[in-house]
Amino acid sequence: MTANSSTPPPAPHGPAYRAVQFAARVLSAGGLAVVAYVHATLAGRFDRVTADISQGDLFRIEAGLAALGALLVLVWWRAYCDAYAWLVAAGGMALLLIYQYIDVGRLGPFPGMYDPVWSDDKRLALVAQAVTLIMSTFLLVSHTRRSRRLTTDVWLDPDRTRYGR
Repeated sequence: MTANSSTPPPAPHGPAYRAVQFAARVLSAGGLAVVAYVHATLAGRFDRVTADISQGDLFRIEAGLAALGALLVLVWWRAYCDAYAWLVAAGGMALLLIYQYIDVGRLGPFPGMYDPVWSDDKRLALVAQAVTLIMSTFLLVSHTRRSRRLTTDVWLDPDRTRYGR
């Protein structure tokens, strides 16, 4: 919007929109917490699946990444925290689906983790990752809309004496 425009800028988001954003944060963090819990509890069962690194260790790493993501999403309301949550959820979901349907075999230091059986834990992790992915996508889009709105919010008052928001 230009300084000569007579149209006021878009109104800031109201309390209802902020409540929806807060709910999306809680759901995103909750999904990551579930992923962290599932991977942490299953890690011991997969210690025997090994190459240079065991599948149990990879599960522990995933649990740590997901727990960190849940903390970041709840504590710092920043786009890069939401992007981190999105990447953790998308990466975990992609690997889960790849190793569900494709026998990749051993890749470098990583063991062959093909597992075509759908367990309750795997379903729970998939749903939690999907919820996190959807909610963090919403949060990232809302950050983009907010930053675009903030760059166009400065406008000149009709009396041309001060700048307003």
